[in-house]
Amino acid sequence: MMYRRTIQIDTHGEGEIVNLTPRIAEVVDGSGVREGIANIFVSGSTAAITTIEYEPGVLSDLCRALSVIAPEGIPYAHDAAWGDGNGRSHVRAAIVGPSLTVPIIGGKLACGTWQQIVLLELDVRSHRQRTVHVTIMDENH
Repeated sequence: MMYRRTIQIDTHGEGEIVNLTPRIAEVVDGSGVREGIANIFVSGSTAAITTIEYEPGVLSDLCRALSVIAPEGIPYAHDAAWGDGNGRSHVRAAIVGPSLTVPIIGGKLACGTWQQIVLLELDVRSHRQRTVHVTIMDENH
């Protein structure tokens, strides 16, 4: 069996980190799947999905690390071609990735105690509406 739901998330600028865990858990609950996997995928090339401890210090550390990997203020070929100033956003999103797969055990996400599923808004625009697809597959597939 496959079960799919779409979640819409409004974001408010580069560096925002949205905790999706409660919303993903609701989708898992609604699926009725006890044993299987949840795949979480964000559409778009300037956002990413990952896990992290959702704590202000480590969230700040992640933003700082991404700014070191693909810093602001250096030339990006994408910016030269398109003039939209989000070359670094594309690079950061490609490094982190658009999706994550989490086991479902006993009807619950098998995340660690402090592990949260998050959406990283990496685009320079001040507002985006992100579409996150959650696909649940049971153990029979």
